[in-house]
Amino acid sequence: MSEIDWRKMPPLTALRAFAVTAREGGFSAAARRLNVTHAAVAQQVRALEGELGAPLVWREGRALRLTPEGERLAAALGDGFTMIQGAIEALRAQGGQRPLTVTLPPAFASEWLMPRLAKFWKKHPEIALSLLPEPRTIDLREAGANLGIRFGTGRWAGVISEFLTAAPQIVVAAPELLHGRKKLSLREMAVMPWVREGDWPEQMQLLESIGLKPAAMKFIDFPNEELALAAAREGIGLHLETESLIEEDLKIGWLVKIHELADDKMGYYVVRPPGPLSPAARIFIDWLKAEA
Repeated sequence: MSEIDWRKMPPLTALRAFAVTAREGGFSAAARRLNVTHAAVAQQVRALEGELGAPLVWREGRALRLTPEGERLAAALGDGFTMIQGAIEALRAQGGQRPLTVTLPPAFASEWLMPRLAKFWKKHPEIALSLLPEPRTIDLREAGANLGIRFGTGRWAGVISEFLTAAPQIVVAAPELLHGRKKLSLREMAVMPWVREGDWPEQMQLLESIGLKPAAMKFIDFPNEELALAAAREGIGLHLETESLIEEDLKIGWLVKIHELADDKMGYYVVRPPGPLSPAARIFIDWLKAEA
């Protein structure tokens, strides 16, 4: 297909006005179809005739008749607009069948979202979700994702961020590791074993912010947050975790909060690429905020 020179194309509004006029047989009928005035349609058609340098319609009493040039253009526009409409309808149908794809941290998926997800599907059974747990910050478009949930300050290039929930960080431990204690001093925390996940380097800075010296502490490393959290539940060591992800652990007593960090700059955010937001995505975001 040859490249289109858009500089030589008449305005789309004029082409549409003429195409509807030709199909409906007059300016008044076209105006009703387009929900504009008779004068607006007539003006668009006259402007198109002027730009093309050829008459497109002849008036015969109260009716309009197409000129030979008008008949050729009307046929071409009819075919073109029909193809465009078919492609758009196919895309809309395909979009309605595709699941809403969301990237998110694995621990957030398992500890926060999954316990609540049945409530969402009960309320919105028509919306299919595809979850992509991923500890790294990934490009939404490359991943084919509609939305992402990220932990941080809300500032990422190339996406629109909406605040979801605060994420205060706390130090926790299994009751058997504490031997009945509810609080630990910094000196006591410094000499006890810790479990940490290898994909979160910022945790060392957070520990330093409360007065600890990670370089002199004993850590047992795990490859991801889920395994580190499981180890903390088993009493292997102290653990730094987002409080909202372990609400059930604290409620049941599997873990005990022994220290809370005062840093309130971090949180969970819903992110999306710039551009229009689908109705399903908006419903899911609003539901997330209501649950947070």
